[in-house]
Amino acid sequence: MIKLTNTLGGKKEEFKPIKENHVGIYSCGPTVYDYIHIGNLRAFLTSDILRRALEHNGFEVTQVMNITDVGQLNPDSSSEEEDKMTKGLKRENKPITIEAMNELAHFYTEAFKQNLKELNIKSPTHLPKASEHINENIELIKKLEEKGFTYTTSDGVYFDTSKDAQYGKLGGIAADDSHARINENSEKKNFRDFALWKFNKNLGYPSLWGQGFPGWHIECSAMSQKYLGQHFDIHTGGIDLAPIHHNNEIAQSENACGCEFANYWIHNAFLNIEGGKMAKSAGNFLSLQTLKEKNINPLAYRYWLLTAHYRTQVDFSWEALGAAQTAYKRLIENVIVLGLEIGTPNSEYLNRFKNVINDDLDTPKAVALIWELLKDTSVLSQDKRATLVEFDKVLGLGLDTIHKVEIPHDVQQLIEEREKVRKSKDYQKSDELRDKIKNLGFEVKDTDEGPRVKKL
Repeated sequence: MIKLTNTLGGKKEEFKPIKENHVGIYSCGPTVYDYIHIGNLRAFLTSDILRRALEHNGFEVTQVMNITDVGQLNPDSSSEEEDKMTKGLKRENKPITIEAMNELAHFYTEAFKQNLKELNIKSPTHLPKASEHINENIELIKKLEEKGFTYTTSDGVYFDTSKDAQYGKLGGIAADDSHARINENSEKKNFRDFALWKFNKNLGYPSLWGQGFPGWHIECSAMSQKYLGQHFDIHTGGIDLAPIHHNNEIAQSENACGCEFANYWIHNAFLNIEGGKMAKSAGNFLSLQTLKEKNINPLAYRYWLLTAHYRTQVDFSWEALGAAQTAYKRLIENVIVLGLEIGTPNSEYLNRFKNVINDDLDTPKAVALIWELLKDTSVLSQDKRATLVEFDKVLGLGLDTIHKVEIPHDVQQLIEEREKVRKSKDYQKSDELRDKIKNLGFEVKDTDEGPRVKKL
C-alpha cells in the first residue's frame, strides 16, 4: 500500500490508480528563459522520487513534464515586461521575435536537461514544449467558450471564475483575496479571473480571437490532456503553484471536459535562503552550476534534499550543504569497502525500506536505513551491496554506478579479519593487520559506519 499526502483533500490517502498497474503523472516543468535555480530543482527531484517509488512497487509510469517556452507568463497583466521569455530576450540583447525566443528556449532547455542528468533525475516519458501545442490550447479554449466560461476584453480572453462554484477547491487556498497576483484590470469581471489567451499584435500566433499567446495555465491543461487524457492519476509541483496555477488548471480542465482532472496533487515545500523563498524575482537564487563551482557534487545536493521530507521547508546554507557533501563522500567510501561482489538483497531491510518509502515518500527514514544497514555486522558485505542497489532504484544516489576501487581479494580478507579482531578488542592483532594492509598499498580507517579503505 502506498500512501501520499493529497493537497486536494489535505490528508494522507492510500494511492489507487485509475488503471491497474499503470500511473499517469503530470509534473509542472520549467520556464526556459534562464538557468533553473536549485529551489526549482527540488520539485523535479520530488517527482523523480515519486516516479521511482511507484516503479519500485511494480507500476508502469508515464510521466509528462512541460517546457514553457512561450506565452504571457503573468496572465493577469497586460504588460510585456511581465512575460518571462521576453525578459530573457531583453536580458541577452536578442531581438523580440519568435525565432529568437525559440533559440533562447532551446539553450536553456538543454541546460535544464543537463541539470536533470547531473542530479540523476530520470528523463520524463514526454517533455512537450508549449510552442509546439498552440493548436491544442486553442481547441481547449474553444470548448470553454462554447460552454459559456469565457469572455473577451481588450487584452485577451478570460476564464470567468464566477461560473465555477468549486473554484479554488485545491486545499481551499484560492478563496483568499490575497492569492491574486494582478495589476489592476478594470475590464475583468472578477479579480480571480485569469487569461486563457493574451493578445499581442506584434508577436505571437494566430487564433480565432486574434494574434497572441496562450495563457500560462491553459498550456499545462492542454499538454496533460494530450499525453495523459482528460482524467489522470497524479499532478506534481511546488507548493507555490497550488493557490493559483493549479486551481486554474483544475477549473479550466474540469469545466471543459465535465470530468475530474487529477486524483492526487503532490506538492513539495519551499527551499528557503536568507529567510525567504528562493526565487529569481527576489534575486536570491543559486544554480546547480554555482554549486559545482564551489566543488559541491550535484548528487551531494540530492542527498541533502533527501534527508528532509519533501513537504518540509528546507533552509539553505553552505554549512548544511557542506556537511551533506561530507556525509555523501563517507557513504561512497563505505560502499566501496563492500567490494564488487553483488550478493542477495536482505529481505528484512528491503521490507523496512519499502514501508518507509510507501509512507508518503519518507526519504529521511530511508537515508537513515542506509547507515543502519552499513553498520549491521550480521549482514554480509555482498548482501549489503545488493540491498543498497535496490534502495538506490528509488533514492537515485548513484550507489550502483559509483567509481569502484578494485580491492584485491587478499586485502579484502585482511580487512574482514581485522574487523573481527578489533571487535574482540585484540588491538595488537588489529594493528598488525592494519600494517599488512598498508604494505599491500591500502589504508584502512575506522569509522562509526565501519572501515573505510582507500588506495595509497
